[in-house]
Amino acid sequence: MPFDTIEYRVDGHTATITLNRPDALNALSPFMITELRAAYDESERDERVWTIVITGNGRAFCTGADVKAIPGDGKVINERPYLSTYEQWEAPQEGTPPFRTMTKPVLAAINGLCCGAGLDWVTTGDIVIASERAQFFDPHVSIGLVAGREMVRLARVLPRTVALRVALTGKHERMSAQRAYELGMITEIVAHDRLLERAHEIADIVNSNAPLAVRGTRLAILKGLDVPLHEAEMLAESFRERVTRTEDALEGPKAFVEKRLPKWQCR
Repeated sequence: MPFDTIEYRVDGHTATITLNRPDALNALSPFMITELRAAYDESERDERVWTIVITGNGRAFCTGADVKAIPGDGKVINERPYLSTYEQWEAPQEGTPPFRTMTKPVLAAINGLCCGAGLDWVTTGDIVIASERAQFFDPHVSIGLVAGREMVRLARVLPRTVALRVALTGKHERMSAQRAYELGMITEIVAHDRLLERAHEIADIVNSNAPLAVRGTRLAILKGLDVPLHEAEMLAESFRERVTRTEDALEGPKAFVEKRLPKWQCR
C-alpha cells in the first residue's frame, strides 16, 4: 500500500511505520492522520504481523499537530461535517494507535523531538525506547491552548508534579532522554544510529514468544488497569483460559519437553 506522509513495510513478523514529514518535523496533518489510521488497520489485519514498530525520519519523532492545518476557530480540519460522527465527540486521537481496540503490541522508537500529540505514542505504546538525542516537552500552553489529552495521559505515566511541570512550563523546558529513562517514561536509551536496529531486535524477542499469548497478556494488563484489582485478576484469567484452547498452547510445553524451539502458528 503506497503512502505519501509515512513509510510502511513488513519484515518477517514486524511491521514498521515511519513518520515521514521530516521538513515539517513530522507534524501531524489531517492527511497524515488518515494514512496512519490506514497503516494501523493494515498491520492489525495482516496475519503476518505480530508486532508493530513506530519511529520517525529526520530530527523529530513527532512535534504534534500541524498548526498550519488548524483554522482560526481552533477546530481540526475534518472531511466530514462538524460533530457528525461519534469519533468527533470523543477526545481527539490524532496519531494515536487505536491501543484500546487493537491486539498487537506497539513498540515506539523515539528518534528525536517528541512533543504535543507526539507524546501519545510514549504514553500508549507498549514498549518505548529512545535515541540519546530524544527530547520531550508539551508546548500547548505556550501557544494559547489547554494541554489536554496528552497531559492527562502523561499524568498516568509520571508523578503528578513532574507531569504538571511538563504541562505548565510549555515549550520553555525540555526533558532529556536520560531524565525520561530515570522516570520510567521510556525503557531504554539507544545510540542514535542504532535506534531502529535495536527496535527490531526487541520486536524479534517479542515475536519469539507465542503471539496469541503475547496479545492476551497485553490485553489483560491494559484492560486491567481500568478496573479494581480483583476484577483485573478475573479478566486476566479469562484471557488465559481462551489461549489455553489454542494449538500454540499445546506446542509450547511440547517443544519444552522435546528440547527444541517452538513453531508458533498463531492459532
